[in-house]
Amino acid sequence: MNIGFARSLVFTPVILMAMTNTSYSDEGMWLFNNPPRKILKDKYNFEFPAAWLEHVQKSSVRFNSGGSGSFVSADGLVMTNHHVGAGALQKLSTKEKDYLKDGFYAKTLAEEFQSKDEELNVLMEIEDVTDQVKAAVKPGMTPAEAFKARRGIMNQIETESQKKTSLKSQVVTLYQGGQYHLYRFKRYSDVRLVFAPEQQIAFYGGEPDNFAYPRYDLDVCLFRVYENGKPAKIEHYFKWSKHGAADNELVFVPGHPGHTDRLNTVADLEYLRDIGFPYLLQRLNRWEVMLSVYSERSEDSRRKAKEDYFGVANSRKARVGGLDGLQDPQLMAKKIAQEKTLREAVTNNPKLRDLEGAWEVIAKLQKIRAANIRRYTALEGAAGFHCDLFGIARTLVRAAEEYAKPNKDRLRQFVESEKESLEQQLFSEQPYYPDFELAKLQDALGWLSEQLGGDDPLVHKVLAGKSPRERAVDLISGTKLIRPVKSADGEDRYVISDEVKKLYDGGDKAIAASNDPMILLARLVDPESRAVRKIMETEFDEPKRQAYDKIAKAKFEIEGTGSYPDATFTLRLAFGVVKGYEEDGKQIPYQTTFAGLYEKAKEQKNLAPYDLPPRWLERKGKLNLKTPFNFVCTADIIGGNSGSPVINEKAEIVGLIFDGNIQSLVLDFVYTEKHARAVSVSSPAIPEALRAVYDAAPLAQELETGIRP
Repeated sequence: MNIGFARSLVFTPVILMAMTNTSYSDEGMWLFNNPPRKILKDKYNFEFPAAWLEHVQKSSVRFNSGGSGSFVSADGLVMTNHHVGAGALQKLSTKEKDYLKDGFYAKTLAEEFQSKDEELNVLMEIEDVTDQVKAAVKPGMTPAEAFKARRGIMNQIETESQKKTSLKSQVVTLYQGGQYHLYRFKRYSDVRLVFAPEQQIAFYGGEPDNFAYPRYDLDVCLFRVYENGKPAKIEHYFKWSKHGAADNELVFVPGHPGHTDRLNTVADLEYLRDIGFPYLLQRLNRWEVMLSVYSERSEDSRRKAKEDYFGVANSRKARVGGLDGLQDPQLMAKKIAQEKTLREAVTNNPKLRDLEGAWEVIAKLQKIRAANIRRYTALEGAAGFHCDLFGIARTLVRAAEEYAKPNKDRLRQFVESEKESLEQQLFSEQPYYPDFELAKLQDALGWLSEQLGGDDPLVHKVLAGKSPRERAVDLISGTKLIRPVKSADGEDRYVISDEVKKLYDGGDKAIAASNDPMILLARLVDPESRAVRKIMETEFDEPKRQAYDKIAKAKFEIEGTGSYPDATFTLRLAFGVVKGYEEDGKQIPYQTTFAGLYEKAKEQKNLAPYDLPPRWLERKGKLNLKTPFNFVCTADIIGGNSGSPVINEKAEIVGLIFDGNIQSLVLDFVYTEKHARAVSVSSPAIPEALRAVYDAAPLAQELETGIRP
């Protein structure tokens, strides 16, 4: 179900289109400054109306917690998925009021809850800075020097841009280093919850129906952005289609796909097949078991772990599907053939022969990657200390060191252009639960010992002569980074303490003087963590980037620039048609209805996970059961597209992306429109449910008119 990105870990390039393509597919996660004009004109006779792209771009929203969204009213209303908003819902919940489980509706502005740490970004401008970035890397530089120079110029470009425009600025690497674009975002940090249904109807069918179709999910969540304490006035927002999408209708999906590997060389894909994905699946399986065991302790434990448990289980299933694709001999044979064709074209072009060695470089680099993956994941990836409190401690330790450096030399997380976002996250009033932190850290320390070996010197220092559980107890019980508070309904919970601000503001001296056990742990680990990070950055990432830059040059020379880069969690435009598909000899219809929801519940005797929330049983008679509920289309999506709007040619909302079917799990590596489908909530379903089930007619009216009543 969840195709969100960051929290969920939540995944045939156009490789020789110019040379081989005689017909177009619905493939592509296209840049807004390089849209697929020719494909849309030739295949669908569609041409972008004047200002259409700018309107769609500025109506689209990125949730920095991982996912996409869109403005749907002039009064700052934002639509996304329930599972994208799950983090905000869980942080606002208490033992007595579980908004993730039971839903939420603010009838007035005064009742709209401010999210603890949500940040929304809207892409305002794009500037090509490729020449500036590449010029910083001089001939003859070592990989370490080249990495430092590249990082320095990217940090500089971002900081200068932010000072000049007051817009959050980010240099985005495209085509694995072939191009660099500067993206400028308007940032919204006052984000308030307006509506969410019960999780049971948002994720109806649960794990059995995850990545399946037909579906019956109301996977929607509504927020509102504020400026200066009032609902923001929005110029660009999507108007609403009351009728939804029709069969075979052309639709578009503007969203923020997180990561794909379609342009990878065969050697890169073989590494993922044989080492990367199997290793990740081992970790996901262990985390899933740990979270399952913790959740079984009590209903309250289940509430605390619900979002993490869902995300890990979802990611595990997605990676199983991705690995299945990589293990498919036909898929790999296709990749091998495509690479062979491109390399032969390079060999036969005298202007490109100096690029021939790029593929061999990438193949050799996989040995460095494999040799360091365990230590890098455990230390720099922090999987060996997997809990929120270690994350706070590491941020404080690194901030003290990084902010003392010139901006150009800092780690990317700590550049000036990222400071506001970092501080919002660090000082968030989100709740922390010591018993949950203990369960996660105990498991992580045990895993650390397994991965690096019980005799590893750093493991000895980390455990300090104790078992993983004993050491975790000392760390969690001894830290002063959080303090107990009472919620409005009397629940005991923890939030960050004043100590966090003191350590952040105090810099090196404050960190050096701290005897907080979690700070001491972060300081202990940091030298070796930075060391393995440096190895990966300078001995793997930088040479690999330079090799891919050569491949990109070859592709641009042979194909032109009419292709799209791999996903980077930045705004892209996908397109496709509303269309069913065939599965196991059976035709799967393009849409479902509310009537189908009740038929499914009856067929399953209303037993979990097909049980309906009580109000859906009570309000059945008020619903128009013929209303379209979910539908599928051929648009090219991946993790991060969760919450993306589906729009028609008039840029009207016809749906809301929330999933892909099981056949879409290979889209990380290769696109296919024969069976792979994007799954959406249909636009008529949302206002119908708001009125008939949730007594939220004013909110339904705001969606349909674009104005808050």
